[in-house]
Amino acid sequence: MDTDDGLRIDAPHRELLDQILDKWSLSVLNELCERPCRFNELRRAIPKVTQKSLTATLRRLERNGVVEREVVSTRPVAIRYRITPLGKTARQPVDVLLAWAAQNMPAIERAREAFDTQEEEETGL
Repeated sequence: MDTDDGLRIDAPHRELLDQILDKWSLSVLNELCERPCRFNELRRAIPKVTQKSLTATLRRLERNGVVEREVVSTRPVAIRYRITPLGKTARQPVDVLLAWAAQNMPAIERAREAFDTQEEEETGL
């Protein structure tokens, strides 16, 4: 991944990061770090996610070994999702990224404003 020439993100790493750091995955992981949840509990905890998006997100996370699915023998049968030990190891690097974002948001907002102002001047909007 790192080389002497700088940071290089290979395709498998990029695909994994895209799947774990996307909009809904971070929300799902945040919920599952607190406790195991059934599907509808996750839907209620993340109100803007659609059923289709939540299903796809859970399948991706399960495929990557970050979340596991447990069949609960109740009537009717229920599915509970929980974070795996591997998934728990993602918490620290995500927390580092969130801390970086929080620390640098004022500078990022200034950069965005400067960029948008320059774009408006160049396009005449």
